Amino acid sequence: MIGYLRGRVLEKHPPFLMLDVSGVGYEIEASMNTFYRLPDLGLEAAIYTHLVVREDAQLLYGFADRQERSVFRELIKTNGVGPKLALTILSGASVDAFVRCVEHEDVATLVKLPGVGKKTAERLIIEMKDRLKNLSGLPSHHPQSIPSATLFAQTDSPVTDEKREAETALIALGYKPAQASKAVASACRLLADDVSAEEIIRHALRGMIN
Repeated sequence: MIGYLRGRVLEKHPPFLMLDVSGVGYEIEASMNTFYRLPDLGLEAAIYTHLVVREDAQLLYGFADRQERSVFRELIKTNGVGPKLALTILSGASVDAFVRCVEHEDVATLVKLPGVGKKTAERLIIEMKDRLKNLSGLPSHHPQSIPSATLFAQTDSPVTDEKREAETALIALGYKPAQASKAVASACRLLADDVSAEEIIRHALRGMIN
């Protein structure tokens, strides 16, 4: 099992990255919360990983810290939740936000994630409540209201490489092309013209999930 890698960041195409570890390039699919914390190309990064071996592929998933990887490993134990959906959940919501949804039994927020229907959301809440209690270092929340949805207006600003990359990343995470395009356009209305794809994705996901 490959559990940890340290090396230079060679490529970043959300949600995929390549890490050069002593001359060997490791292709990793990472959560967007991990992407936000990656250094620039050419700089060194440390990634906690989880290896999934299938008949047709060996897939390496990456996380910025052990806490997020631990939640990922508990998620894929849930009936109907595979690595792809688990990564989507941890891309659309931080560990802190996901824990809050589970503790507050917030089905309405969970179903906003692609691939998470009402039954899956309810199953996640039931099964993850006890599992999260057994994980050390996870945040704990006192009862409070969940932030209401934030609405963004669409913009007709020019399509840039960063916007295209952001849309591609959202589609790879499971969002429909129309959803991805609308979310990116809405996010860009609030951002400067020279922002990175990662920043566009961050705001687009926030607009869809919050």
